[in-house]
Amino acid sequence: MIIVQAIDALREELKSWRRAGETIAFVPTMGNLHAGHIALVKRAQALGSKVVVSIFVNPTQFDRQEDLAAYPRTLTEDCAKLQAAGADLIFTPTPALMYPSGGLATKVEVPGVSEWLEGASRSGHFTGVSTVVCKLFHMVQPDVAVFGEKDFQQLMLIRQMVRDLDMDIHIEGLPTVRESDGLAMSSRNGYLTTVERKLAPSFHLILREVVDALHKGRQDYASLQIEAAKSLESRGFRPDYVEIRRAVDLLPAQVEDTDVVVLGSAWLGKARLIDNIPLTLKKVTETS
Repeated sequence: MIIVQAIDALREELKSWRRAGETIAFVPTMGNLHAGHIALVKRAQALGSKVVVSIFVNPTQFDRQEDLAAYPRTLTEDCAKLQAAGADLIFTPTPALMYPSGGLATKVEVPGVSEWLEGASRSGHFTGVSTVVCKLFHMVQPDVAVFGEKDFQQLMLIRQMVRDLDMDIHIEGLPTVRESDGLAMSSRNGYLTTVERKLAPSFHLILREVVDALHKGRQDYASLQIEAAKSLESRGFRPDYVEIRRAVDLLPAQVEDTDVVVLGSAWLGKARLIDNIPLTLKKVTETS
């Protein structure tokens, strides 16, 4: 396994692979890796003959400086996990390398999908995401990139950016990897206390209750969202949102929509949890 920090060194290695006819699969991460990240690497191995993983805690996508400062940096442990998983190259740029002017200069913004849900709750977050992913894509020039569906809105934003900018990259989404109790794996789960960790799976269960109600034919979406938020509050969470949206574009779902996704975000102590459950509803047909 190769570890590089400099962009020139990265490009030289990638050029030699391309000359040899290798296909490159890319997994961008912010480190502090868990089994969900390793699942992305394994999927990348099935899609390309060489796998590149980036580890970069991107400062421009944090809306709070205290969150950026607290985010765990575990580079040595991460590299060991990636070597065991069979990654071929790890790219570990520094903020000074990624942002030589000291911050965002040229920005990549994806209108529409970046403006609600996570975009509304975290000012500037998606501009930081789309800009850094665009930069990484330009540096790595992968044939395919793999992202987790836990960050459903982020995955949709990246797909739109790739389409809008005519990037020749296939974007692969991998279903959310969960703990045995249903909690979506996340680097931020480490912020949970022992008591909060026991409570945290309730978040997914409440979203699952919304899904079950939809499958049973409930169409009062606004009421379902309010009920779910109240359920979260009653169990000690501070909900940001629970929403039923169209899976194709994340606009509010209507009763005629069949492919929808239930998304939620809630605080539990110092941890901000996000999760989602996509589902397909039976088409409503009129009877005479």
